[in-house]
Amino acid sequence: MVKYKQRIADVLLERKLAGKGAVLIDGPKWCGKTTTARQIARSELDLGDSSVLTNAKTALQVNPSVLTNGNTPRLIDEWQTIPQLWDIVRSEVDKRQSFGQFVLTGSSVPPEQEEIQHSGTGRIARVSMRPMSLWESGESTGMVSLTDLFEGKPLEPQSNPLDLEEIAFLICRGGWPQATFLTGDIALDQARDYYEAIYKTDIHRVDHTRRNSNRTRLLLRSYARHQGQAVSLKRLSDDIKENDNMSITYETVSDYVDALKKLFVIEDMPAWNPNLRSKSAIQVSDTRYFKDPSIAAAALYVGPGDLINDLKAMGMFFESMAVRDLRVYADALDGEVFHFRNAEGLECDAVLHRRNGTYGLIEIKLGGAELIDKGAETLCRLADKINTDKMPKPSFKMVLTAVGEYSYRRPQDDVWVVPIGVLR
Repeated sequence: MVKYKQRIADVLLERKLAGKGAVLIDGPKWCGKTTTARQIARSELDLGDSSVLTNAKTALQVNPSVLTNGNTPRLIDEWQTIPQLWDIVRSEVDKRQSFGQFVLTGSSVPPEQEEIQHSGTGRIARVSMRPMSLWESGESTGMVSLTDLFEGKPLEPQSNPLDLEEIAFLICRGGWPQATFLTGDIALDQARDYYEAIYKTDIHRVDHTRRNSNRTRLLLRSYARHQGQAVSLKRLSDDIKENDNMSITYETVSDYVDALKKLFVIEDMPAWNPNLRSKSAIQVSDTRYFKDPSIAAAALYVGPGDLINDLKAMGMFFESMAVRDLRVYADALDGEVFHFRNAEGLECDAVLHRRNGTYGLIEIKLGGAELIDKGAETLCRLADKINTDKMPKPSFKMVLTAVGEYSYRRPQDDVWVVPIGVLR
């Protein structure tokens, strides 16, 4: 039996269940939603099983209470296959007046929104899951804690266990839980299989709309070419035409992007809007990202060796992996990850902003003294522009790197340099 690897979502799920009647865990397929829910569930309705689904649809017409009866918390897996279950669960929560009754899991947004009568506000909380961070999968030692950085605790230098070749492999393998128990090409196959499932089958099932598989594949490739960039949908459609010699309209790109978001395949990053001393305009366009960098690698048919041979491209892929990890860690900190760009050309790769108002500024670099110096300079320039009369100064400034022997704090500007292999 495969051993369960602890997830940050475990703590979030337990906390949400303590204060709500039901919790929805959503996220991409294969990211571990059901396995995580099963750690706490005491009964289960597995609608991912076709025979169970058929019986459940019959029970819905005859005796709906059968679907919700069972020891609690009761797991209802792939609930969106029967959208009416949302209101049934919400009603059952009202009747029972007890916390921790149900855990719902789903890997797509239900298409029949008109069949849902109630938002679930106050009854059903949400926990979003992503593929594993390096700390969850066991590749990061986790010796440098973002919590400690926010609290200003002194930290000793920590040795980094990962080299560039290992980082390249982890980018292409991704954070898919099953893949973390495998090695070599077999581990890499998991992301490639996931990518193929997206454009061959999943894109057609998400809202019962038949879409063109080849157009989906080309859009995924264009998204991969522009990951980490704030490009418009029109630019994506133009890119497809330029690189793949196929015409695709803005409207079609918009529809396909919406479908991929419903499948939790892509997750764009919103812009951060701080109070600045200057009046320079802030760019508000979202930055394009996948839920996991391995999807982009699969879309472009890129392997670890290709990344090592093109370090400029690897920097782009590494940024995507770093953003994935930061988003996972931000969930535990009650925070969200943003990007910053202004009209003067000042950019910051990631801003981890917590609900309590504290925030950290983060630049993402492969490593090396020159790139680290450049990242630190950017962080200090942005920090100097923030109006600390109207908002607090940053809790920390950090250059997050792929490689480097150890983590340390630069005495000249108080910028932390932290390899991803020691972060959590």
